Amino acid sequence: MDSPAFEPKRRGVALLLGWRRVALTLCLSIVLALPLALGWSSGALSLLERTVAIGFGAMLAFGLFEQWPRRLPPWIARWVLQVLAVALSVPLVDVALYVLSTPAGAPPFWQDDDRLTGFGTLAVFGLLLAPWIALGALVRQKDALARHQALAFELERSEFERRALDARLHLLQAQVAPHFLFNTLANVQALVDAGSPQASAVLRSLIAYLRAAVPRLHEPAMTIGKELELARAYLELMHLRMPDRLAFSLHADDDTLALRCPTLTLLTLVENAVRHGIDPGEDGGRIDVQVRRRGERCHVCVVDTGIGLRTSSGGLGSGLATLRERLRLLFGDAADLRIRAENVGVRAEIDFPALEMH
Repeated sequence: MDSPAFEPKRRGVALLLGWRRVALTLCLSIVLALPLALGWSSGALSLLERTVAIGFGAMLAFGLFEQWPRRLPPWIARWVLQVLAVALSVPLVDVALYVLSTPAGAPPFWQDDDRLTGFGTLAVFGLLLAPWIALGALVRQKDALARHQALAFELERSEFERRALDARLHLLQAQVAPHFLFNTLANVQALVDAGSPQASAVLRSLIAYLRAAVPRLHEPAMTIGKELELARAYLELMHLRMPDRLAFSLHADDDTLALRCPTLTLLTLVENAVRHGIDPGEDGGRIDVQVRRRGERCHVCVVDTGIGLRTSSGGLGSGLATLRERLRLLFGDAADLRIRAENVGVRAEIDFPALEMH
């Protein structure tokens, strides 16, 4: 008498005559008619018509009181009302069937022993089974409702978690943007204060670079290809500032260029190499950037030959800490950021899943 799955949005006739409910009622009516068919004097077809009619009467009673009245007094539960309605519907439909099937001029069915026996058999059989079937349908319905609510709560919790992660990622992104811009402007200011003849050329390069970079600062993720463009532009900018103290190279496998990573991932590593490794040293150094794909993983490596970790007084700054957090938000525990000292300089490595941008 109930559909296999709870459907909370269906109401009215759509719920009362749902196809699953109708199909289940029809099947149960046919199955319950089988034990009575052998001894039924008026034929199996007549019995089947009566059991199906009683089954649909019980189904309609179940569905009607499932929705009506909308509010019940506190002393009665709706499931009790439904079970009572199903139990009451069995003798009422049974009486109606026998009254309507009595030929004109024939005595009432209760005066015919054979027909009275058939009426009583159907009534007792229906009263014994129909309320239990209704209770089973209610239990199934409650279980389906509980599963539906648990799924809804889980989806809602996942949505809240996603929004929280997005908010956290945007907050970190907002921290990255001024951090990078202020560091770059500080480099230009140092050239201007020193009266360097290259200050004007560096400023023009910076303006051109920022026009390309700033619109991307608020994107949570970019492709490796775009990251390489920004890193190259930044290194070229820094090379104008210290042409004799900075050399660099960038290499990426072709199948890595469309992979996604947090915005300014490469730029953060390159900027830290310049700021904490190359710039403080009298002799400068070299920065090598490599991006390779290893199966389902992407490996990013930035190596510098600067002053190294031990002699850097300013530390590595907040950029790497923020990058580590952005990697965690984008890839969870599947991403790894490692910083270690080399014999000369520092090696920074990131390993994360190779996922393409959509």
